Amino acid sequence: MEGQDPEDSKQNTADMTAFVQNLLVQMQNRFQAMSENIITKIDEMGSRIDELEQSIDELKVELGTESMPTKSSPEEAKSPKSPDT
Repeated sequence: MEGQDPEDSKQNTADMTAFVQNLLVQMQNRFQAMSENIITKIDEMGSRIDELEQSIDELKVELGTESMPTKSSPEEAKSPKSPDT
């Protein structure tokens, strides 16, 4: 390295700087793409969870109306289950 021309040294430094800057840009672009992908997946997961909650609520309503039709009327609830009548 002692015999290197100062111009060559400057060129090597400029090349290395350009390489590192290019590498950082590539890394930033990949990170951005990964971040967007993760956000998209999280949004999809949130939508699926909302749909699942809605389905569960609908099932609760169905089970509530089919298995316990007597909830609306206390007299009806007593008569089929109570041996007193």
